[in-house]
Amino acid sequence: MIPINVAGPAVEPASPADLASTLRAEPVEEALIASLVRAARLLVEAQARLVLIEQTWRLVLDRWPRDRIVRLPLWPVIAVDLVRVHDGAGFATLPPAHAALDGASDPARLLVGPAAPDPGRPVGGIEITLRAGFGPSPADVPEPLIQAIRLLVGRWFEHRGDALHDTALPADVAALIAPHRRLRLA
Repeated sequence: MIPINVAGPAVEPASPADLASTLRAEPVEEALIASLVRAARLLVEAQARLVLIEQTWRLVLDRWPRDRIVRLPLWPVIAVDLVRVHDGAGFATLPPAHAALDGASDPARLLVGPAAPDPGRPVGGIEITLRAGFGPSPADVPEPLIQAIRLLVGRWFEHRGDALHDTALPADVAALIAPHRRLRLA
C-alpha cells in the first residue's frame, strides 16, 4: 500500500517569511525560499520517516489483512477520517464502530472489526483516508526538526548554483533528525 498525499499542510513548520528575513532575501526571492522550505520539509520527513505537520493521506488496499489489523505506513497518525469499502456496485462508508485507530503504537494500526464487510472487487476495494503529522501548527512539530529545515534552507539558499558533490545529509542536520528518526525493522 502506497500512501497518496491528498492535501499537503496548510502551513510549513518553518515560516518562509521568517527565513527570507533571516537570509536577507530580496522580495523576488521569496517564492524561492518557500519552495526551499517545502523541499527541506520533504527531505526531513523522508529522513526521519515521519509526517511533520498535519496532512491528509489516502491508502488503498485490495483486501483486509488476515488478522484484520491494517498497519499504517505513516506516523504519527492524528485520525482516520474515512474508511470506504467497495461493495461491488460502489464505495460505501464503513461505520466508525467497525474500525478503531491505535495511534499510540508504532506503526499506527487500524483495528478492523469482524462486522466490517470484505470488498466486492479484487483490486482497490478499500480506501482509508487519514490525517497524519504532529499537529496542524508549527508549534506542534519538535523544534530540532524545524531547525533541521532552517539549516537546509539556509545552506541551499547560500549555495544555489554551486555544484555540491557530497550527497550525504550535512552532519548538523543529521544530528538534529537522529533522535526523532523512526527505525525500520526487517
